[in-house]
Amino acid sequence: MNPAIHRPGRGAQINTANPYHNLRYDELPDPESELRTQYIPTHPNTILNKITSPDIGAGYGLNPYQGCEHGCVYCFARTTHTYWGYSAGLDFEQKILYKKDAPDLLWKTLRKPSYEPMSIMLAGNTDAYQPAERKFGITRKCIEVLAELDHPVGLITKNSLVVRGFDLLRPMAAKGLVRVSISITTLDEDVRRVMEPRTASIAQRLKAVETLSAAGIPVNVMIAPIIPGLTEHEIIPIAKAAAAAGALKIGYTLVRLNDEIADIFTDWVHRAMPDRADRVLNRIRDCRGGQLGEKRFGKRHTGEGEIAQMINQQYQLAKRKFFGDKQEDWFPYDFSHFERKRKPQLSLF
Repeated sequence: MNPAIHRPGRGAQINTANPYHNLRYDELPDPESELRTQYIPTHPNTILNKITSPDIGAGYGLNPYQGCEHGCVYCFARTTHTYWGYSAGLDFEQKILYKKDAPDLLWKTLRKPSYEPMSIMLAGNTDAYQPAERKFGITRKCIEVLAELDHPVGLITKNSLVVRGFDLLRPMAAKGLVRVSISITTLDEDVRRVMEPRTASIAQRLKAVETLSAAGIPVNVMIAPIIPGLTEHEIIPIAKAAAAAGALKIGYTLVRLNDEIADIFTDWVHRAMPDRADRVLNRIRDCRGGQLGEKRFGKRHTGEGEIAQMINQQYQLAKRKFFGDKQEDWFPYDFSHFERKRKPQLSLF
């Protein structure tokens, strides 16, 4: 395999070594099998992960799937696939673990007397509306549980498939139970196709923002991640398009390439964009103290240095110009419905 060739249809172009294994992977898999997706059932004992990051805030993460067929080459969740015995590279987007029992586990967890009510984020790690959702529908079944119990939930996705949950989300929004974040990294379809090869198109994502917003479902657009040298010039245009589609709020994060993701991204950018690869990598390093990755709380989402400051200034300008007072309509979650509903159910336990 010629390392200069970029293979379409996948983000990662290699399988990096698993740090927990003594044996190395074949970094360049058989071309005839590299586009196939394998779905693997898994049976966890728990389904909610308590969020402890001060960058995100209190709550739980719920991930119906591990691995993500979207194939975003920069995805911070890639390294979590190594815990399951796979590579953070092509394996992450080819070997998708699905949690068939997630809705039942969620129901049982929320009904426990010891359960501490906090917002639940679907998914927070891998995308809950990735292509596997069309096949398994686990995310929808989890939302059905949350809707029945009137429990608040946040959704974040790059897939327009979220609009299929319209019938559940609209009445939940009327009770202050749901907020949706849609990630838009670029408006350039040529860049999206090689960087996020199996995500929804930008037009589809903006249409999803419009559809959900028109129904009274609050939408936040995440300009995330911003990639210096590649997409930072799009902050204002993305914010403008998001506001026009009805989003109430925007946010951003700066790309961070921790551990194996640095090798995956470096390999990808040299294949997909050889003419600008060094510029992109050097600009990321300029925002990360000379490194490609960042794990420090308070720094990992925004970076540091002159370029990071310029990015933040553009974001602040875009927020003032296109959103103004709109963000005041971003309501807090209402837990009172859940508390009233669960008390009679739990009184016998």
